[in-house]
Amino acid sequence: MHASLVVSGLRKVYEGSGRRVEAVRDLTFTVDAGELVCLVGPSGCGKTTLLKCMGGLLTPTSGEVLLAGRRVSGPPPGMAFVFQEYGRSLFPWMRVGENVELPLRQKKLSRTRRRELVADALESVGLADAAGAYPWQLSGGMQQRVAIARALAYEPEVLLMDEPFAAVDAQTRADLEDLVRRLWRQRGITILFVTHDIDEAVYLGERVLILSASPTVVQEQLKVDLPEERDQLHTRVAPRFAELRTHVYEQIQAAKRGEPVTKTDTPPPR
Repeated sequence: MHASLVVSGLRKVYEGSGRRVEAVRDLTFTVDAGELVCLVGPSGCGKTTLLKCMGGLLTPTSGEVLLAGRRVSGPPPGMAFVFQEYGRSLFPWMRVGENVELPLRQKKLSRTRRRELVADALESVGLADAAGAYPWQLSGGMQQRVAIARALAYEPEVLLMDEPFAAVDAQTRADLEDLVRRLWRQRGITILFVTHDIDEAVYLGERVLILSASPTVVQEQLKVDLPEERDQLHTRVAPRFAELRTHVYEQIQAAKRGEPVTKTDTPPPR
């Protein structure tokens, strides 16, 4: 069973050293159960702050986050997080299999069941033979696959991904994007994917949430009306892909200029 994620009136203000910074002003949106939604916006608009509030890592100043109808007040058991800096999220002295198994030790599972989940997760990301390796023996792209495998092994209802492919090369990034689409379709996990890359957002998402400049609100909610079957060679050169990409780019530029919020989920005309 997978869960919906509801953000309602979320506001986050940082205070300290005589300063008061309103990072997020008023965010309200829903990610439906089993949906893959991408989040984009201008640099510094509070995307990571939002994700940390949603993951229970930061306490909102006001508003709330609901996971399957339950208020998030700390890291919820049904949620997993994949960070941008995979090198810091993996322990170099632990083998790959041990890194993937680590969060499972919080669950009341037998050692046999933990090993089954680790093996299944590593196979799902194409690293079935890497369990005995150390992270430092793997490429950056393979290390990020390990981070994704660790999240999958936890069997989350919701997966939050904070610019997970920002530090890898273009070819690896394309492979990892296809991996996320495949895993989403196979497992039906609810995914919220934060990215700076407009092309990536349009390619991956069923919807794209465009945030305004800080203090942040939702600038637009865009339905991505591309075919469910997507590939790097054909989808990215399709006329509809170009139209959607251009629309998102224009909205982000409008957000930077502080133009009025549109708040629509209607895609641009074909």
